[in-house]
Amino acid sequence: MDKSMYAIEVAQLTKIYGKGDTAVIAIADATFQVKPGELVAILGPSGSGKTTLLTSIGLINEPTHGKVVIDGAVVADEGWTPGLDLKRLRREKLGFIFQAHNLIPFLSAIENVMVALEINNMSRSEAKNRATELLTSLNLGHRLNNYPTALSGGEAQRVAIARALANKPKVILADEPTAALDTENGKNVMDLLKKLAVENHSAILVVTHDHRMVKGFDRIFQVSDGRIIDEETNGN
Repeated sequence: MDKSMYAIEVAQLTKIYGKGDTAVIAIADATFQVKPGELVAILGPSGSGKTTLLTSIGLINEPTHGKVVIDGAVVADEGWTPGLDLKRLRREKLGFIFQAHNLIPFLSAIENVMVALEINNMSRSEAKNRATELLTSLNLGHRLNNYPTALSGGEAQRVAIARALANKPKVILADEPTAALDTENGKNVMDLLKKLAVENHSAILVVTHDHRMVKGFDRIFQVSDGRIIDEETNGN
């Protein structure tokens, strides 16, 4: 496949905190690509550098060295690309799902999704239609007007997924999205992400420490002490 067809390209990505004797290498020389429609896991124990890798790809944590390309745009090459509007790129190209659903407590489910659309200048009526469509497709049509406190953990996480999908991002980044859920709900969320990767042709990169949750993923990268040490490909 031509490189321009990758949704995520990472080349020798390195993140170092501190300098000299106190320097800590959080990620070292990470290199991989993710295609549209692909579900990929970054698997490793706590403290292995998984989240640092995700936030560097997500335009939050500036890499010390290396290159990051999102949907064909070079966003980092030995530091952020000069003149790049990182906030705009995050809004337009990326969707984020976190361990905690991070829903706004005083907004209903539909309003939590609408916020993501309205900050991108979508009209309120269009945002309401889009949010309704998304939540209904995630079997939450009966929960549109419920506030986060009235939702189960699995329902709240599905609202968070709808919010991440709201602007039809090319890339979805999920940081331990099932850690706060029981096993059944966790597997349901991962199955949903797999379905969404295919249907929306989005590249989905999931950080997790739980081996049980990555069954059916297209590829799995094992991370240890900041380095990718192994790759598994489903069915290959």
